[in-house]
Amino acid sequence: MTQLNELMRPDFTVPPKLTAGDRVAVVSPSFAAPGMFPAVHEASTRRLREDFGVEPVEYPTTRRLNATPQDRAADLMAAFADPTIRAVLASIGGDDQLTVLPFLDPRVIAANPKPFFGYSDNTNLLNWLWNLGIVSYHGGSTMVHLGRSGGLHPVSTGSLRAALFTGGNLDLHPVQEFSEDPLDWNDPASLDKQAPTLPAPEWIWHQPDQVVTAPTWGGNLEILHWNLAANRWIRPVEDYAGCVLLLETSEEMPSATEVFRMLRNAGERGLLAQFPAVLVGTAKASDLGRQPPLEERERYRDDQREAILRAFNHYNPTAMVVFNIDLGHTDPQWVLPYGGTVTVDGPARRITAHYCDKTAE
Repeated sequence: MTQLNELMRPDFTVPPKLTAGDRVAVVSPSFAAPGMFPAVHEASTRRLREDFGVEPVEYPTTRRLNATPQDRAADLMAAFADPTIRAVLASIGGDDQLTVLPFLDPRVIAANPKPFFGYSDNTNLLNWLWNLGIVSYHGGSTMVHLGRSGGLHPVSTGSLRAALFTGGNLDLHPVQEFSEDPLDWNDPASLDKQAPTLPAPEWIWHQPDQVVTAPTWGGNLEILHWNLAANRWIRPVEDYAGCVLLLETSEEMPSATEVFRMLRNAGERGLLAQFPAVLVGTAKASDLGRQPPLEERERYRDDQREAILRAFNHYNPTAMVVFNIDLGHTDPQWVLPYGGTVTVDGPARRITAHYCDKTAE
C-alpha cells in the first residue's frame, strides 16, 4: 500500500465547502455510540437536517458495536470515495482508532479530499489526513455537540457552519459559561434538559509577545502520546516546524504528573521545540460518576497548566501558550481548522481561525 510520506504535499488543500441539500457521512471510526444511544444519535441527525440543511447518511458500522477495524475502515473509504458525499463527520471518539488506520488507502482519499470532523480519538484520523496535506477540522463530532442536551450552542454551531459552508475568518472569544457535568444519555428525558453550567475560566496568556499565523496540528494529548509510542504515523519533527499546536485532555482526566510525562516524552523527541504558539483547551475536570467540588476542579486545571508550562519552559522556553480555550472536550466547543491556519496575536490577545485558505482543485 502507498505510504503516507510518498503523498505528503508541500501545501495543504482545503476541501470544497458545502451547499444546502448536500449529503454528509456520519460514521463511527471508533466507538459506535449511535448503537448504544440511538435517541441522542437521532437528535443529532435531525439537527443536521433541520438546522444545517444537509442530509446525513449512515454506514453499516455507524451503529454497529464492536465492529472490526477493517469494517470501520471500509466505511470511511466508502464515504470518501462516494462523490455525492461532501463531508464526513465522526459520531464520537473512542479508544482504538489507531487500529483502523492501517486499513485506509491514502491514494483514494488524496484523490477525493473532503472535510472530516472529529476530536478525541479522532485525533488519529485528523493526523492521518494532515500527513496527506488535507485540511480537516478538530471538533464537531455529532453525538456530543449536535446531539447536545437542551439544544445547540451558538459557539459550536457557528464555527461548524464556518467550516462546512461559509469559510472566512472567525475571531474566537472567551465564553461566559461552560458545561462539564454531562447528563446521562441512558435517560431519554436528558435530551430536553440543559446541562448545568459554571462560570468559564478566563483565557490565560503566557509570553504573549509575538504574532503567529500558521497551520495547526495536535489534538488530544493522550492520543498523540499513543501515536508517538506506535511510532508509525508521526512524521520527522522538522515537518511540524512553525505550526500552532492544539492541545487538550480527555474526560479520563490524566493527572498533572502524567500530562508532564507525556509532554516530556514529546520534548525529548524534539517535537515541542517546533511550535511557536500553543492553544490549550480548558481541561475537563468532571464526568459522569466523577464530579468533584469546584475548588478541586480549579486545582486540577491549575496543576495541569503548571505541568504544561514546566514542559515548555524546559523544551521550548520561547513558546507563546494560551490556556482555557474552548477546544476539544469542552461545551461549547470551537470547531477549528486542523492543517488550516489560525492566527495567534499575543500583543492584541486575539485568536482568529481561518476557514478557507485554498480550494481543492
